[in-house]
Amino acid sequence: MLKTLTTDFKLDLESDVLVIGGGPAGTWAAWSAASSGARVILVDKGYCGTTGCAAASGNGVWYVPPDPEARETAKASRESLGGFLSDRNWMDRVLNQTYANVNQLADWGYPFPTDDEGKPYRRSLQGPEYMRLMRRQIQRAGVNILDNSPALELLVDDDSAVAGATGVNRQTGEKWLVRSQSTIIATGGCAFLSKALGCNVLTGDGYLMAAEAGAEMSGMEFSNAYGISPAFSSVTKTLFYNWATFTYEDGSVIPGASSHRRSVIAQTLLQQPVYAIIDKAAESMRASMRLAQPNFFLPFDRAGIDPFTQRFPVTLRLEGTVRGTGGIRIVDESCASSVRGLYAAGDAATRELICGGFTGGGSHNAAWAISSGYWSGKSAAEYSRSLGEHKTQRLVLGVGEVVLESGSDRSQSLATDEIIQAVQAEVFPYEKNYFRTEQGLTESLSKLNHLWQELRSSQVTSEKELIRAREAAAMVATARWMYSSAIERKETRGMHKHQDYPELDPNQQHHLISGGLDRVWVKSQPLHSTEKPLSKVGALV
Repeated sequence: MLKTLTTDFKLDLESDVLVIGGGPAGTWAAWSAASSGARVILVDKGYCGTTGCAAASGNGVWYVPPDPEARETAKASRESLGGFLSDRNWMDRVLNQTYANVNQLADWGYPFPTDDEGKPYRRSLQGPEYMRLMRRQIQRAGVNILDNSPALELLVDDDSAVAGATGVNRQTGEKWLVRSQSTIIATGGCAFLSKALGCNVLTGDGYLMAAEAGAEMSGMEFSNAYGISPAFSSVTKTLFYNWATFTYEDGSVIPGASSHRRSVIAQTLLQQPVYAIIDKAAESMRASMRLAQPNFFLPFDRAGIDPFTQRFPVTLRLEGTVRGTGGIRIVDESCASSVRGLYAAGDAATRELICGGFTGGGSHNAAWAISSGYWSGKSAAEYSRSLGEHKTQRLVLGVGEVVLESGSDRSQSLATDEIIQAVQAEVFPYEKNYFRTEQGLTESLSKLNHLWQELRSSQVTSEKELIRAREAAAMVATARWMYSSAIERKETRGMHKHQDYPELDPNQQHHLISGGLDRVWVKSQPLHSTEKPLSKVGALV
């Protein structure tokens, strides 16, 4: 439902390109757009350069020099794991762009280390240094950054093209409005406030805003990524668990348990505690491991535990679409969504094109953030230029719906914390999300649909409460797209494990597109199909 905007905006700004989200994808998008000559505004829920999962830790990067044999190995390495849903043409594009952009980071002064042969090692980035550099570069490019300013809804013009967004400053409560010619959603994925490292701001906000404007999702069934962490910590960096031994409480080894077979860990955790010890790391490796990921060891140091010689309890924390592959569907090489004027990048966009149905932390996701951010920024700037001189004269209307509307039929006060806890109760448990069944998915969807209706009939009374309510609505919406898609994929493929259909079905080698608000829909799409962006906003359901 379109609605006329009020006039109580403290900030009323105009730009060629609006970027929503300040992580790697958002900052690369902002830099690319500004470098193309566009006026750019970037809004971030937190402080751009410090919030989000990339800024919180070390990030492996899918960085492969242009050697044909090395590139072939890189492309083949994940195809089977991802259920053969990826596209090699997109892989080539991402490998080429990531290689160029990571080298650009070196030119900007990023302190890459050297390997044993004295050559630069560019397959990993330290989040704090990386994002500090990206903030500095976009400021130098002239990007206007609005920190602590989450977007709440998208705007459209009278031709139904996306034309900016509105939001509120978390610290002052003052509302802002940005009229833009193109908009990029780079808000990250959704980890459902699971306390996974750096994911506290990643609640699926961009999905909800995009869907309200008519955009579609893709691959939302590949959304049940769980990260290993100490039971007493939120650090879900899992690389070093490749050198771990997993045991029962009595110290005996759990057969088959490993970082690459987390399903065994999950099955065990349903019955009893699981312990780990990183005892397979040679003494000579340990100092370099601490240097590579110092924050991995911080919770152990605080607890007085040496993880190389002492066992510690572990758990699995849901990382959802942050480490999954589902997200906003992009329809062509520009990273455009199915709505004109709206682009998507990073974890907010589907990564199926390069990962299929399985990915993880860093690596492919980090490369996708860099590449899709760069492409979306360049494309959004080009689109803005194509609108011509009349572009600043457009009338804009809000398309946000859930908890943003008021009226006599929405008199119920919203219990936001209860909504969040209720959706977490459906997506956190391993027996519901990791090991899926038809009955379990159906029962969870029934509860999630009820939560959605509760959101629809409620209203909030303060701006502070509104931010949290929109996060709650985004989490419920994300879970409904996830489970609706999971019910439709009646097989096991990638990270989607369906207990009733434990085998991969060759007849289901396709993408699943989903969308809708009050009424969620799912449809299949053949692999590697492309199309031009739609000229109209899709009908809201």
